[in-house]
Amino acid sequence: MFYREAGQFHTSYAQDSQIFPLRQDRIGILVMLIAAVLLPFVANSYWLSAILIPWLVLSLVALGQNILMGYAGQLSLGSAGFMAVGAFACYNLILRVEGIPFVVAVALSGVCAALVGIVFGLPSLRIRGLYLAVATLASQFFIVWALDKFGWFKNYDPAGVITAQPIVMFGHNFATPREKYWVVLAIVAVLALLAKNMARGSIGRGWMAVRDMDVAAEVMGLSLLRTKLQAFAISSFYCGVGGALFAFAYLQTVEPSAFAIDLSFRILFMVIIGGLGTIMGSFLGAGFILLMPIFLNIFFHTVFGKSVDATITSALEQVIFGAMIIMFLIFEPLGLARLWQLTKERLRLWPFKH
Repeated sequence: MFYREAGQFHTSYAQDSQIFPLRQDRIGILVMLIAAVLLPFVANSYWLSAILIPWLVLSLVALGQNILMGYAGQLSLGSAGFMAVGAFACYNLILRVEGIPFVVAVALSGVCAALVGIVFGLPSLRIRGLYLAVATLASQFFIVWALDKFGWFKNYDPAGVITAQPIVMFGHNFATPREKYWVVLAIVAVLALLAKNMARGSIGRGWMAVRDMDVAAEVMGLSLLRTKLQAFAISSFYCGVGGALFAFAYLQTVEPSAFAIDLSFRILFMVIIGGLGTIMGSFLGAGFILLMPIFLNIFFHTVFGKSVDATITSALEQVIFGAMIIMFLIFEPLGLARLWQLTKERLRLWPFKH
């Protein structure tokens, strides 16, 4: 009975339209943020470097993909390519612009990715569905090819890789996993809040109108050109920022092949499993795709140990992981966010059934 609206009165439109209208939600978000900030004091370096930082970064990229697919209804398979644009743009900005702050470089790398996203989003004005997905898939291959072909992007490194510069802000070098985690957490939290506000405002309503019935939206006066390209630009911006953080806070040493097509498919699965058209679903889906293979690996090593060949257990892990994704999509096609929504609805009724 602790999750109820009873006794919470809204006497103005501003109160009724606030981002978290229930007091319990506001307290819960505050507790989650405090726990996230304090988490590095109890987590070791492995959890910070190998799990928490990539989870936050991939959640941000999945959020950008969700803006395009879940809210605007535009299929895309080029998210990893836009991540590559952000990563290499951030590297070159810090390399060639002396004294540029890291946050500014990350923001400008997102802008570079947004500009590329607008270019490859132009086909969405004429094609849709699977054809649009194929068009964005072409952008994935073209971006990776261009980064690999022209040596300027890699500072003419003979090995074809780049080494991310240190993260320096306010004269301090954020070098430890704990400090990098805090940097990533701050950027992801701000962008997630902005996405939540956009989704529930006029911008988000325009996206959803195009998603549900673009012809009717155009008849009512909504510009399809502006709305679709806006969705591509904002989605690519989020992917570009995520790519910059992926390179600087996680991988450190990056080559264009790190942003191959399989990464785009992983991000696509994150959005579908987490829940289309939800902010929370992006984080839940990224956690599922990232953590479930690790859990299966630990489980099989605990159960079988060295009695079974490692190649067999590895293949079995992949089979079970794929089967879990298929079963999940069959029984809960709306994703993990729907399960979270049902849980909240049941909490409002508890201990009653109806």
